[in-house]
Amino acid sequence: MPPLAITVLLLSLSNIFMTFAWYGHLKSLSAKPWIVAALLSWGIALFEYLLQVPANRIGYQVASAAQLKIVQECITLLIFVPFALFYLKEPFKWDYLWAGCCILGAVFFIFREQLMA
Repeated sequence: MPPLAITVLLLSLSNIFMTFAWYGHLKSLSAKPWIVAALLSWGIALFEYLLQVPANRIGYQVASAAQLKIVQECITLLIFVPFALFYLKEPFKWDYLWAGCCILGAVFFIFREQLMA
């Protein structure tokens, strides 16, 4: 499997953990003290880092740090929007689409040299 594909897969998995660590407690632990949510989130974040660090090390062999960051932002939006809609039960907003368009613009500019080659 190509390094960039491995990177995207690992970053996607890590982002699922990250999203639950950052936002999952809003629904599932809202009645608990914030310290409980923080400690649980910290534990979940460990798994996120166990995937994110190797993903970036592998990806850095074929992409710049800036490219890796933009890829991560794309993945974040792709993971967060369904999470917000289906787990947190938030209503759909057209702003999700517009934010996605902005991130696609960022992808174009950060990968422009490779796209134009």
